[in-house]
Amino acid sequence: MTKRHRTDLAVVGSIPVTFHRCAAPEVRFVGMSLVNNRIYVDGVVVAEPTDLTQTREAMQQPGSMAWIGYLNPTPDEVHTVAAEFGLNELAVEDLLTGGQRAKFEHYDNCSYTVLWPAVYDEHSETVEFGEIHIFTGSDFVITFRRSTTPDLAKVRHRLEADSAWLLNLGPQAVLYAILDEVVDEYAPVLDGVQNDIDEIEDEIFDGDTNVARRIFKLTKEIFAFQRASRPISDILAEIAAHFASKGVDARLLERINDVKDHDRRIADRTETYRAILQEAFVVHNSLVNQRLNEEMEQMAKTSITQNEEVKKISAWGAIFFAPSLVASIYGMNFDKMPELHWYYGYPMSFGIMVLLSAVLYRIFKKKDWL
Repeated sequence: MTKRHRTDLAVVGSIPVTFHRCAAPEVRFVGMSLVNNRIYVDGVVVAEPTDLTQTREAMQQPGSMAWIGYLNPTPDEVHTVAAEFGLNELAVEDLLTGGQRAKFEHYDNCSYTVLWPAVYDEHSETVEFGEIHIFTGSDFVITFRRSTTPDLAKVRHRLEADSAWLLNLGPQAVLYAILDEVVDEYAPVLDGVQNDIDEIEDEIFDGDTNVARRIFKLTKEIFAFQRASRPISDILAEIAAHFASKGVDARLLERINDVKDHDRRIADRTETYRAILQEAFVVHNSLVNQRLNEEMEQMAKTSITQNEEVKKISAWGAIFFAPSLVASIYGMNFDKMPELHWYYGYPMSFGIMVLLSAVLYRIFKKKDWL
């Protein structure tokens, strides 16, 4: 899952803004942070203004709705849009600050939604997070993105081609479509995590020494993904309640409930993978400890064997030392040694050597040294 919350600082306009890298190639719109500006009437595109003044003029048509999209806007652009559409100043402040938790807030003239789309980088095994801020009013939808995910052009084209009736329901339908896209993009992220978990399971039993680091890293990515995706359930509940209070079309509420179902499955899978990784870490530690115990047991057996050999060597050394001692004494050839000239001197000394060796052998044998 870029390193988790991998970020770059860039200066946009007059303030530093944090951009989250995403797996999809970043598109640079030099002098073109306004990437979408369309006017719809009855779900059909009727105008594509090039600036906000033209947008306001086109919105004079009865039943019109504006869908405006910005990518990496400057603070001046944000303030201009906020003033033109009366966006809440607290929400605008959150937008400019960035790094907001996923949430849904409703103000007097508009609603403010923050979402964290995600993509999975198979190569680095990290989750790349984007950030999208959505303002929805009675006749407008304005999106501000810090990354190219989610692909709102795809969402827009799908609505225009297949769901004009949905667009006809107004800004709430656009908010639903964006939410649906963000939640749907979570599934491939978890598919990538599942593939890595399968590989980790094989590595654990193959004795790979680096698997602990990989488990820990992937667990961190799961935690980060949970922080991004967990608020979605509350957001959907708040949006459903808000839509119901506004008396929106029942078909739209059904679709919100469908997104809820998808989100529950995402949450269940995420929790399952988190538990699997925790268990994998426990199993890995158990196997490591088992291998260490086996190695220690083998070392202990080797040590015992060596001790037995040392005892045998020591015992035989002592046995051979006794006759050597006697022989060395009588080999000194001093004149005043009566046994040297005694008739029984040789048999006596030989007998002493044999007796000492026999006694020592019996003692060591009894102590299991031989």
